[in-house]
Amino acid sequence: MPTPHPRRWLILAVLCLSLLVLVVDNTVLNVAIPTLIRELHASSSDIQWIIDAYILVFAGLLLTAGSLSDRHGRRRGLIVGLIIFGGASFAASFATTPDQLIAARAVMGVGGAFLMPGTLSILTTVFDDTERKKAIAIWSSVLMLGALGGPTFGGLLLQHFWWGSVFLVNVPIAVLGVIAALLIIPESRGSARRPDGIGAAFSMIGMTALVWGIISGPRDGWGDPRTFIALVVAVLMLIAFAVWERRCAEPMLPVALFRDRNFSGASLSIVLLSFAGGGIMLAITQYVQFVLGYSPMKAGLAFTPMLVTVMAFNGVGVLLDKKLGARITVTIGLAMLAVGFGLIALIGPGDGYSMLVAALIVTGAGSGTAGPAAYGTLLAALPPDRAGVGSAVNDTVQQVGQALSVAILGSVLTASYTAELPNRITGAARDSLGNALQVAATRGDRGLAQTAKNAFVHAMSTTAYAGVAAGIAAAAVALTVLRPAQRPAAAAPAEPDPVPTQ
Repeated sequence: MPTPHPRRWLILAVLCLSLLVLVVDNTVLNVAIPTLIRELHASSSDIQWIIDAYILVFAGLLLTAGSLSDRHGRRRGLIVGLIIFGGASFAASFATTPDQLIAARAVMGVGGAFLMPGTLSILTTVFDDTERKKAIAIWSSVLMLGALGGPTFGGLLLQHFWWGSVFLVNVPIAVLGVIAALLIIPESRGSARRPDGIGAAFSMIGMTALVWGIISGPRDGWGDPRTFIALVVAVLMLIAFAVWERRCAEPMLPVALFRDRNFSGASLSIVLLSFAGGGIMLAITQYVQFVLGYSPMKAGLAFTPMLVTVMAFNGVGVLLDKKLGARITVTIGLAMLAVGFGLIALIGPGDGYSMLVAALIVTGAGSGTAGPAAYGTLLAALPPDRAGVGSAVNDTVQQVGQALSVAILGSVLTASYTAELPNRITGAARDSLGNALQVAATRGDRGLAQTAKNAFVHAMSTTAYAGVAAGIAAAAVALTVLRPAQRPAAAAPAEPDPVPTQ
């Protein structure tokens, strides 16, 4: 068990600041989607790639980045990630075409691949088992504060400055993170091992091909040659990676980690949770701006009930974990999340914001309850010398779930929207709600605008039902795979004093 570091709480503050750059970017990007559609003339496919280019590179490099951080220094990996992410954000802020923004987002994925596992692995090494879940709860709460301020601040920027300012805001955060990491965070490494170049190559090619196939399948068709080839390459490379890691004398990723029920169960629950949430949030962001007509800043504030509830229930999750154990706590949280998605599915065209508030509160309560227990269980299963690559495994499966969500649920949302529209509506209006509202504004056709909004709300409901199914599946996995809480052994009865012999 790692010895707690005397400055561990100050180190936690720096880790939160470092990861804040990712949270701000992702939350601001969601609010900026309608603006990118209008000002960069980004199509629905462009928007998906602006999101997925980051995920594609991020997921492909995570295991290698985590392994490199274990070998060469976790603080060093964190700083490298911040520098690359901040520099790419600066480039993204001055992009003039969707393609340029997509390229900048891909480079941001490189930075994120070093940054994300670095924060988790350092947290794992400076906190012991008795404090780790409490630290994760605080870490999550601070990130929720960033997520709360990100959309609001981003909306303010969008109202008063050009769209690129939402990426430029990452730069000063990255600079502060680098300075704080150099001054406060100690360097840590795993045990010295030979570089596993073959394993790294297999993992990068396999994960990149997998995410590419997941993204392109719903868009181009699962029978498309490029999609088919990508998925075949992914299967072959990931099988080769698993075989190589089992036989390699000094593997990059110990395959035995997945034999631990807590590690594999927590990972699978998290990937299903990511799948459930990603596509739903994409739909809700468009709902509040396009259907309810909120400004970007008001749209950011619309998510306040969920984010505040997540922060409040992080503490509840820690308390339940201590009392009931991680298995029951994670199951309860994921079940609540499924109920929240169910409330989203019940939203009708005329319900407005009030119904959404109830759904966001329940969803936030579920996420806040499950989060600390799930992440804490996964991190506790890691050997200290593999904290970086082990944390990267968690981030990898989470990003695969998010890629699946954006690709599959995003396609479900688009297909359902198109199916709900009357056949008389043709052209660009059938591609997306944003396009339909632009066509309606040009023509002065209020009927088209209302019909498109109604179709989108029905499509959002269809997508939310997929989130319900994923939430239920995640809860079932947690209940059946995670180990139950260990009860303290009862004290053995005292031996009676021997009877003295005469």
